[in-house]
Amino acid sequence: MTVTVRLPNVLRPRAGDQPKLDVDLAPDATLTDLLDVLAHRHPALERRLRDEQGALRRYVNFFIDGEECRQLQGKDTRLRAGAEIQIIPSVAGG
Repeated sequence: MTVTVRLPNVLRPRAGDQPKLDVDLAPDATLTDLLDVLAHRHPALERRLRDEQGALRRYVNFFIDGEECRQLQGKDTRLRAGAEIQIIPSVAGG
């Protein structure tokens, strides 16, 4: 199955300046499986998405078909064919 990952401008340089990535996954894939594929293809992107233990970074939001993954099953959320995953880093400042 194929899913689409949409990247914000700030992360695009770490993924070959692409605004979106189409990724082929196994039919029963989870968000973790997707992130593993991205880590293999784009190691610099991986460091922005997960910490050294493989946990999702607190300040990065992963929306799966419009729903934040932490409101679902987190990194264990199952993906469907054609799913759209948006990665949005939190904005902070003062």
